[in-house]
Amino acid sequence: MPRDGTNRLIETATAEIAVATSLEALDDVRVKYLGRRGSLTLAMRELGALDPAARRSAGAELNAAKDRITTMLAEAAQRLGRAALEQRLAAERADVTLPVPFAGDGRIHPISQTIDEIVAIFGEMGFVVAEGPHIEEDYYNFTALNIPPEHPARQEHDTFYLPPRAVHRTSQAATVGAAGDGSRLVLRTHTSPVQIRTMLAQQPPIRIIVPGRTFRADHDATHSPMFHQVEGLVVDRSTHMGHLKGCLIEFCRAFFGLDDLPVRFRPSYFPFTEPSAEVDIGCSRQGGHLEIGAGGDWLEILGSGMVHPKVLQNCGIDPAQYQGFAFGMGIERIAMLKYGIPDLRAFYDSDLRWLRHYGFLPLDIPSLVRGSLTGVSAA
Repeated sequence: MPRDGTNRLIETATAEIAVATSLEALDDVRVKYLGRRGSLTLAMRELGALDPAARRSAGAELNAAKDRITTMLAEAAQRLGRAALEQRLAAERADVTLPVPFAGDGRIHPISQTIDEIVAIFGEMGFVVAEGPHIEEDYYNFTALNIPPEHPARQEHDTFYLPPRAVHRTSQAATVGAAGDGSRLVLRTHTSPVQIRTMLAQQPPIRIIVPGRTFRADHDATHSPMFHQVEGLVVDRSTHMGHLKGCLIEFCRAFFGLDDLPVRFRPSYFPFTEPSAEVDIGCSRQGGHLEIGAGGDWLEILGSGMVHPKVLQNCGIDPAQYQGFAFGMGIERIAMLKYGIPDLRAFYDSDLRWLRHYGFLPLDIPSLVRGSLTGVSAA
């Protein structure tokens, strides 16, 4: 291609690139000149027919033209891409003063709402949220909680196991007698392993609340193989049973919104607490209808107790210097009681009609200050 032909090709390409108004149009220009059958590509294929001296000269001119067109295409692509992004951002700009667009359809699931309510109440008492893995080692889920392999309490927690593997624990756990035994991994049966992990990771004082998923091989109208549980742990030098009772009485009355809700503590047994107590709240069952806070009946809602000295020892905490209390409850259970949900299985049916009835508005954030903890479902 003669020099003037190369110059005309560059001028034409420059003009077409300048008037391209979209990335698609720009790509058409690229194909026209640099594609497999583009003008510049075909011109370079003709170099083989030229004598060596002419080939060197023409080749240098065509390569320079190709570099210049490639540079112009890249600059134009950057310019058009930036313009397209600005146009998109302008079109998607939201007016935060408008009503929430999904307020009529979207709902917060009762489990999520209940967890937020629980965290808000215990947060006012100085508790912080702690979390841990769903797949746990046998040691954290059972042994460290004073439930050795031969303990009958394990049968109540029969659950889902994973294949065996060599267990590797932290050096801190090893120093308190937690020998790696190669036990099978397990889907945690309660959130208590987070209590163990917390006590191994830090020294008292400890004040944590642990909401999360748990797993057990059980399924009926009031049990699910996957459910949610929340546990609390307080460890300090002066913690005693009176603190446990005061904390849980205050929680029950705040959660159900009844300042005079009857609460009683009934002796029980748990391997990881001593003494242990079930917590009941007053209710009425007259006419087959359950009413919280009325009548002379009682309903068990959670378990509690003082942390067993062996559990403290397993975590490297001296029970002669420290003591604490722990408690745990099923989140679905207390949500069913508070919001009148009759069947546990409906929580996981993904039925939008059910969610619209029992769900909560997106901005209905639980807060003791706002008083929404005592409200009813935003159906």
